[in-house]
Amino acid sequence: MTEQDGPKDRGSSAIEAERKAERLTFSGVARWTIIVFTLAAIGMAINQLFNLRLGGYSLLEGMYLYVLAGLFLSLTFITFRAFGPPSPHVPWYDWLLAVLTLLITGFFVFTADDSLDGGWEYAAPDTAVWASIALYVLILEGTRRAGGLVLFAIVLVFSLYPTFAEHVPDPLNGFTQPFTDVIPYFMISSEASFGIPMKAFGNLVIGFILFGAVLQFTGGGKFFNNLAMALVGGYRGGAAKVSIFASGFMGSMSGSVISNVLTTGAVSIPAMKKTGFSARYAAATEACASTGGVLMPPIMGATAFVIASWLSRPYVEIMLAAAIPSLLYFFGLFVQVDAYSARRGLKGLAKIDRPAVMQTLKEGWLYIAVFALLIFLMVAYRWETTAPFYAVALLLVVNQFNKGDRVSLDGFMNIIVSVGRTLSELVAVLLGIGMIVGAFQATGLTGPLANELVHMAGNSMPMLLIMGAVTSFIFGMGMTVTACYIFLAVVLAPALVQAGLNELAVHLFILYWGMVSFITPPVALGAFAAASMAGANAFKTGFEAMKLGGVIYVIPFFFVLNPALIGQGPPMEVAIVLACALVGVWFLSAALQGFVAFVGPLNSSPISMLMRFLLFFAGLLVAAPIGGIAGLGHAALTLVGLAIAVPPILIAWRAGQVVAAQQGAAEA
Repeated sequence: MTEQDGPKDRGSSAIEAERKAERLTFSGVARWTIIVFTLAAIGMAINQLFNLRLGGYSLLEGMYLYVLAGLFLSLTFITFRAFGPPSPHVPWYDWLLAVLTLLITGFFVFTADDSLDGGWEYAAPDTAVWASIALYVLILEGTRRAGGLVLFAIVLVFSLYPTFAEHVPDPLNGFTQPFTDVIPYFMISSEASFGIPMKAFGNLVIGFILFGAVLQFTGGGKFFNNLAMALVGGYRGGAAKVSIFASGFMGSMSGSVISNVLTTGAVSIPAMKKTGFSARYAAATEACASTGGVLMPPIMGATAFVIASWLSRPYVEIMLAAAIPSLLYFFGLFVQVDAYSARRGLKGLAKIDRPAVMQTLKEGWLYIAVFALLIFLMVAYRWETTAPFYAVALLLVVNQFNKGDRVSLDGFMNIIVSVGRTLSELVAVLLGIGMIVGAFQATGLTGPLANELVHMAGNSMPMLLIMGAVTSFIFGMGMTVTACYIFLAVVLAPALVQAGLNELAVHLFILYWGMVSFITPPVALGAFAAASMAGANAFKTGFEAMKLGGVIYVIPFFFVLNPALIGQGPPMEVAIVLACALVGVWFLSAALQGFVAFVGPLNSSPISMLMRFLLFFAGLLVAAPIGGIAGLGHAALTLVGLAIAVPPILIAWRAGQVVAAQQGAAEA
């Protein structure tokens, strides 16, 4: 079987739908509806977050969220088709659903004061009950269109769960309530559809999604790609190293692995193949880089903002905590690509194919200034909610002085359409996932379930973490990143925190393990999407991506057991465990690729395979920021790991000397 003849994968339809959706061009009434609704929502967000009180009136938070839900959920029916492939043609019944969504959410906006005063979430009048049921059905349909059948089925089952909870055996047994009480609770309370996920959306996500889109459309994406090419493109395996930087950066802004693969992969994969990388390796590199982008500060997609809201912490804390794990992931990816390139003698991009560093900086330094402003406002002033709007304003002004990438009025409208589609998809998913949160709140199940999970693990921390990793991986296969995180934050996180683990580390742990499914067969949507672009075998690409992104499987265990790896500790301890982790990741990457960077190769002979195994084990000992194994502390384990690494490194050095001598003789 050739690489082009790979089997049909389970995610092929989702990937193809995403690809077609990226190419959709709406026109006429549909286009203008998307533009008007999106601009209205952005204007509403600016008025609310800056407390402008335009017209002398400021909305209650609940009213504000209903307005956003009404605008974007109605856009879900305009931008996503009920059946069949994505299409810019909007059937009449989708227009009807959009209008119905506006009317029903409008009802909740205008009755918000009465609802708050009368406690409607627990005792709604008949009109509100029927309006809640109608909105419930619309949310389910929006979730199905935007999130797929798997997510729809999960949301449906859990949203109905409170109506039969007492008939479910332990540990899922809970309080049963009538359907007509449950649904108004979902739609009216601040604990369900309009709870933490939608609050994070209204307060944080809108601005950053807008910033990411404007940055990409105004040439920022091209600038950072050129900068990566200028900085690392000339080194061995340069095309793959450029892909790591560029795809990681773009993934941080978009928050979508598949979308990032389909956009940046169109450039990076052919470039990698052209410079000697196999189709499979090129696709795996792109998939790993795009997956890592969602975990990389400063933006990290939408999920990081949900974490901030969930934990009631400033977003800057989440961003800083994610910095070290992200550094370790990309360092491991970079070292593996370098080792692969060295082993196969791959060269960098020719000088004529890469831009000059100074010229690139001269043309795009303003993009760096915009990013600096964004980070400064978030870190120095803690303006997480408003910083992206200042950055967008500066970006649009700066762009008008850039002749090559100047955005026209039509281009600006295209940005708004793209933002509208992205936000409508996200709102439909968040409203649906919010009902899962509400179901656990309504049945009072969260606390008992956490106790039961701890009991099932036999009070064993390793067992509980393994259970958590497997659960996160399984749910990550069927949900979007944000949906998976929210579900696990309700079901799994309390049990891990109750077991004594750091709360922030736990939430990052489930985020990381929810992401693993994008590069791990049998689903591996990120790897399969890249494979389809590269003409590679899907499953072989998935297993190659597992090896390339191997750090992602171990780093979450390290930082959840020692929060110093997410910056939660004294500065000296953080510095020490980071240095050890970098050395350990270097060993792990060298063992996986069979080449120790700057030293020499470890070939496929039996003795070299043994040395690779020893080096891998040494890497785990050095990188793991924990003690207590065989009665040894962290420092002792690190020294043992370094000692074990000496023989493999000496053998690699000797092999490198032999290769160098052979090359010298050949040249002579």
